[in-house]
Amino acid sequence: MTTTSLGNVVPDFEITCTGEKTLKRSDLEGKYVVLYFYPKDHTPGCTQEGRDFRDNMAEFENLDTMILGVSRDSVRTHENFREKQCFPFDLLADTEEVLCKLFDVIKMKNMYGRQSMGIERSTFLIGPDGTLLWEWRKTKVKGHVQQVLEKIIEISQAT
Repeated sequence: MTTTSLGNVVPDFEITCTGEKTLKRSDLEGKYVVLYFYPKDHTPGCTQEGRDFRDNMAEFENLDTMILGVSRDSVRTHENFREKQCFPFDLLADTEEVLCKLFDVIKMKNMYGRQSMGIERSTFLIGPDGTLLWEWRKTKVKGHVQQVLEKIIEISQAT
């Protein structure tokens, strides 16, 4: 599978997610979609990022935007994380790294002097027609959700 790039339609994919569902990219057409990749459930930064999306959900809904979180954790772990944090959006279980490879978010990371491959915190905005409209790579949690909201407003006002 190749990677996707700005201005191109995101190739279709099929992936399991919370709520005992299987999701395809074609299921998302008709709305803006924020696909945010995070390293691991139940960790401080990933929890805060999810909470920030949760706490701004009404604004995203007003902009006809769906939020989806993605990590390599299992559906079972995602269900627990989602319930504990009261996330009103689904979490995608990319255990086979299908989406991670499609969006090229698996990078070499260095933690406490040890190197390993892991998800680089990144967010992607997909348009109602399935086109990749914007990407944020190497994101920091603080202020990120506001950046995403501002970009959706900017893009939606331009159309």
